[in-house]
Amino acid sequence: MNRMSSKAAAGITRRFRTYFRASETFYLVSFFAVLIATGTVLLLLPGASLQYLHPIDAAFIATSALCVTGLATVPVSSFSAAGQVVILCLIQIGALGIISFSSILVAMPGHRFSISSRNTIQGFYLNGIEYNPQRIVRSIVLLTAGIETAGILILSILFANAGIDRPIYAGLFHGISAFCNAGISLYDDSLTAFRDNNPVLLVAGTLITAGGVGFLVLHDLFRVIFRKKRRLSYHSLIVLWMSFLLTAGSALVYILFESRCAYAGLDFWTTLNNAVFHAVTARTAGFQTFAQTDFTGPSRLLTGILMFIGGAPGSVSGGLKVTTVFVIAAVMIRRPDSQGDIRVRRHRLSAETLNRAVVYFLKAVFLLFLCVFALTVTEMRNTAPAVSFERAVSFERIVFETISAFATAGLTLDFTPLLTNAGKVVVIAAMFAGRVGLITLAFPSTRHKNYAITYSEGELLI
Repeated sequence: MNRMSSKAAAGITRRFRTYFRASETFYLVSFFAVLIATGTVLLLLPGASLQYLHPIDAAFIATSALCVTGLATVPVSSFSAAGQVVILCLIQIGALGIISFSSILVAMPGHRFSISSRNTIQGFYLNGIEYNPQRIVRSIVLLTAGIETAGILILSILFANAGIDRPIYAGLFHGISAFCNAGISLYDDSLTAFRDNNPVLLVAGTLITAGGVGFLVLHDLFRVIFRKKRRLSYHSLIVLWMSFLLTAGSALVYILFESRCAYAGLDFWTTLNNAVFHAVTARTAGFQTFAQTDFTGPSRLLTGILMFIGGAPGSVSGGLKVTTVFVIAAVMIRRPDSQGDIRVRRHRLSAETLNRAVVYFLKAVFLLFLCVFALTVTEMRNTAPAVSFERAVSFERIVFETISAFATAGLTLDFTPLLTNAGKVVVIAAMFAGRVGLITLAFPSTRHKNYAITYSEGELLI
């Protein structure tokens, strides 16, 4: 009996090791975990911070930077130049995310791509546009470098004209942070000082949009512009239309509810620019020109929805993704045909695509619910002196903070610095789950097996 038990245990252990040895998910999670640990250690080094930094706060900032979230328990201005450079490097590495991970695989001498590795990298592109993993990684790196360089140069000039100290450094930091959708600023009030500077908001908003639509869409657009292709792919059209509708519709709602509140006193063009900028930055970027507490309840609710939706797949942004929302909306509005497919704009969305979108949505909602519940438990008794309520933290703040962390958006109702240590751990886990967990949920599976078994239909009332 003991021999049988030991053999069974050995077999389970062997399968466990074999699975994780071949699992892209395990390697990706380990990759991010090691980078967070490294960033935490670097931020704790003498000279990295201008004041005492608690290890939990260091881990929080490192996670927020690597997961391109933007939430901060201590201001970035409290770090030295060396500490800020560490944060900036974490932003750049974390923004590329899985591409950084894949680049290591590409650079490894003699490395051969498994089917899972190829499918993972090719998930950033579509068939007919690119299929070679090395070319995909190279294309994404070149696109990132080119767009960020242009943004940094323009922002440096605009900051110099605005009389900002160290305009080149400010342009470098905010250019990378904007394109990477990180929303981390050198200034304690984010971009509040530039709410009247329309050119700065226009450039920053353009960088955020470029980073949020995805590398496939950018590549597709460049090919059409330079006449290497006649028309955009169906994916690019859906991403661009969804991004436009979300931005334009949300901007109109912000103008409607905030013209006499947060935007009171601004002229028409400045109001329009701030509304559009907020509609763009709410979907995972995290910069702000007005504090979220200045907005009305409907505007805060809309911001929470935008944060959860996020950007496009294959981009540096987080969230549920606009294509998933598009498919979910199609399922809600249109009835599938006999094969389970749905036709939208002269194209067919297969039953497999519908199923993946619905399952992905349900998993994301479930993970978000767990994070909200955990933060509600940890923040039941918050005795921070800055909190005006004695018994418990506002549930609105908890939900808003959790969505912001999980969707890697970075906006807050002035709640992040007031988190308890346990609450900081929960938010760290939410940021990690939102950045890495959602990516692994979208990983292609190569372990699914089909068996020639037909089960009887189970009748169930819905």
